[in-house]
Amino acid sequence: MGRILCIANQKGGVGKTTTAINLAVGLAKSGARTLLIDLDPQCNATGGLGQPPAERHPLVSQQSLSETLRTTATAGLDVLAGSRNFRDVDALAHADPDQSATLRQHLSAGLTGYDFVLIDCPPSLGALTRLALANSTEVLMPIQCEYFAMEGLTQMIEVIREVMTAHPGRLRFGGILLTMYDHSLELTHEVDEEVRDFFGEIVYRTVIPRDVAVSEAPSHATSVIDYSPRTRGARAYVELCLEVLENE
Repeated sequence: MGRILCIANQKGGVGKTTTAINLAVGLAKSGARTLLIDLDPQCNATGGLGQPPAERHPLVSQQSLSETLRTTATAGLDVLAGSRNFRDVDALAHADPDQSATLRQHLSAGLTGYDFVLIDCPPSLGALTRLALANSTEVLMPIQCEYFAMEGLTQMIEVIREVMTAHPGRLRFGGILLTMYDHSLELTHEVDEEVRDFFGEIVYRTVIPRDVAVSEAPSHATSVIDYSPRTRGARAYVELCLEVLENE
């Protein structure tokens, strides 16, 4: 099995789903067989790749994952669509230990053909995020360059440590990604310096700038890499993809 990246942050609006979509597209374009799993009940990653939500979430349905996978417009990229079905969301969020083990087996059986699996999590520290972390090999945390960035990081890292303790040797910290980066703002540079001073090498060199094209692309059900490939945002996500590939 390849690398499984959990893209998580308990704060909303930090570019988590945007990062999941664009990184998945970039990895697929690099030649890596890639799957994006939408675990967020809002289903934005699903819609952002031009797919409708599933009536039942594939992770709780009786079908095998191979039967529920959907191909996308990007060659080499498949998506496991999210679901807004409250019963399915509740079943995933409140899975008992036996059911969690079954879900892990379900995932493991269906993911062997992929080089990368990306899991887009809901903006919370709840059970769905913990489930994704427990089934991942590394975690990528996007954070917005704002005043409360460090506070949110501290809370998220505590959850990551708990999962690492419960599942030793499986999950590692892939990296922290600075998003919505505005070079003209002093606050942006202050957050950048503070995060890098504290966390060091686990912060990605790449930063994702504020770019209207990044915000527009999901409304066209595509990535910014395809929507406007010459923009700063598209170039940044390509650079992030290369950095992820380097960090094997």
